[in-house]
Amino acid sequence: MADAVAAELEGHPVSALYASPLLRAQESAKPWAERFDVDIVTDDRLIEPFNRFEGEKFEFGPAVLTKPRVWPWVINPWKPSWGEPYVSVAARMLAAIDDAWAAADGGEVVMVSHQMPIVMVQRSVAGQKLFHDPRKRRCHLSSITTLQKQGDRFVEVGYQDPSAELLAKSIDTGAV
Repeated sequence: MADAVAAELEGHPVSALYASPLLRAQESAKPWAERFDVDIVTDDRLIEPFNRFEGEKFEFGPAVLTKPRVWPWVINPWKPSWGEPYVSVAARMLAAIDDAWAAADGGEVVMVSHQMPIVMVQRSVAGQKLFHDPRKRRCHLSSITTLQKQGDRFVEVGYQDPSAELLAKSIDTGAV
């Protein structure tokens, strides 16, 4: 899947590739490195935030009342109190993006991260509140969010979901 998504930017002047240190991000970055002949630069700021619910199936709602052990974690869903605050995630991601942009030397930069940090960037550059319903995130497996620096801030200029398009084509052709 990552190779097919990397093919979406064929012909673009990709000059740098950054990835979260987590294995799945490193694996997703590999086809980009091969296709564009760039090294993967591991940046710890692109990592998924700490989350006390990691590895569990969890949804906010009335069911929370049946799990007293999690009550201290859900005191403030706007912060969030169960892990790294949204503002912290957005700030570190935007700092990583700004550093990569400054070092890009005119080329395009690919950054491989995880859903929640990417959503924090999307919402931040759009001027939206960072608190959101995770079930309504616009950030799918191997999607591409494109940013551009305008003045002193980044703005989103595009969003592609090539994996959804590939899946739809394979369903249409019966290849699934």
